[in-house]
Amino acid sequence: MKVILKENLENLGQIGDVVKVAPGYARNYLLPRGLAIEATEKNAKALEHAKRQLEYKKNKVKEQAKGVATKIESLTLSIAHQAGEEGKLFGSVTNMELAELLKAQGVEVDRKIIVLAEPIKHLGEFVATVKLHPEVSAALKVVVTKAD
Repeated sequence: MKVILKENLENLGQIGDVVKVAPGYARNYLLPRGLAIEATEKNAKALEHAKRQLEYKKNKVKEQAKGVATKIESLTLSIAHQAGEEGKLFGSVTNMELAELLKAQGVEVDRKIIVLAEPIKHLGEFVATVKLHPEVSAALKVVVTKAD
C-alpha cells in the first residue's frame, strides 16, 4: 500500500515522501495517528498543492531543531553518582537521567533521541549525541563526579 507521509518517521522517510508500506501498518498505525494519508489519485493531486506547505513545515521543524541544538551544545550537565575507589560507578548514567537533567535546564527532549555510544560507568567527562532531526544532532557534554 502506498502512503504519503505527513510527519518525519525515522525508518520510513521524510514529510511528503510517497512510500510503500504493509497494508496493516498503514491501516492500524500510520493513518489513525495522522502520520500519513493514502496515496490515491485525488490525494496525489492534493499533495502537489500541499507540498509547498509541507516544505515550509519541514524547514520550520529543522530550524527549531537547530535552535534547540545550539542551546544543548552550550550546556554542560553535571551528575553526582556514587562511585568506588577506582572511579567506577555503582550502576550507570542513563539517557533517562540525562533527559531529566535537560528538562531541569529548560530543554525538553525525549530520552529516546539521546544516544550514548556506550553506557557511562566511570567518573569523568563524556559526550552524548542528541538526534533532534535526521539532519540535525547536538553534542551534549556530561561531567560525572563522585557523590559525597
